[in-house]
Amino acid sequence: MAEALQYICSSCGHTVQAWSDANPYYIDESGCKQYAYHPDFEGLARCIGVDSPHICLACGEGFRVDSEAPTDECPKCGSDNFVGTFELNEQRCPYCKKGVFAVDPTFCIIS
Repeated sequence: MAEALQYICSSCGHTVQAWSDANPYYIDESGCKQYAYHPDFEGLARCIGVDSPHICLACGEGFRVDSEAPTDECPKCGSDNFVGTFELNEQRCPYCKKGVFAVDPTFCIIS
């Protein structure tokens, strides 16, 4: 089971949606990355890694971090100040640089 949250900036109102299970993947017979999500239990059982959505808190770039080949810098600006989207609560908004993200209490999806 996975949960989706939405974060809202307290200043500019920018929203970011995030899933708790990110993007689990396996490598298919041709060597290509394939994503598997709930309720694809057969695909999930084959998963070897997770691509997790992240946001750079310096420039606002969104990118995925592969658990099997993690990075320590933003691919756009080179900053090491980034966070997984599911962990945005109380982080400074990189878009307006004024507000702070908080969980939207009116939004919740469970799959």
